[in-house]
Amino acid sequence: MTRWLSEAEQQTWQAFIKMRQRLDGALSAGLSEHGLSMADYELMVPLSAAPNGCLRAKELVAEVRWDKSRLSKQLARMAARGLVDRTPAADDARGVVVSLTEHGREVLRRAAPEHVELVRDLFVDKLTEQESAALRSLSAKVIAAADRTCSPG
Repeated sequence: MTRWLSEAEQQTWQAFIKMRQRLDGALSAGLSEHGLSMADYELMVPLSAAPNGCLRAKELVAEVRWDKSRLSKQLARMAARGLVDRTPAADDARGVVVSLTEHGREVLRRAAPEHVELVRDLFVDKLTEQESAALRSLSAKVIAAADRTCSPG
């Protein structure tokens, strides 16, 4: 039996969807000024934070929770723009190691400060300490439920 959303639940869900769409749009517009997409940025951040500045493609898939095909296509676009390098893994002929190029690191260095200010202006600074704590708690619950439902790759 389907448990349909109540009016209040529907309004909550739609408010979340609308907020996510508006936030994604504003953040995308900010990154586009640096020639980046949100997809570029989502991959560049974990690469920039990784030990030795590189990750195996399968680690990157697990980090961003994309399917392998989407990751492969996005990395091909980024490689064509000189943002990342993809090299065969030394210990696995089928594995690929992904790293930021110097150009990619420079683009990220230029984009990150404005991106963080936009995140702060649109989101972080709008929350009280209590709201931030509640959002972290809610996010952990939703992430855990989603992780149980589907796996990456």
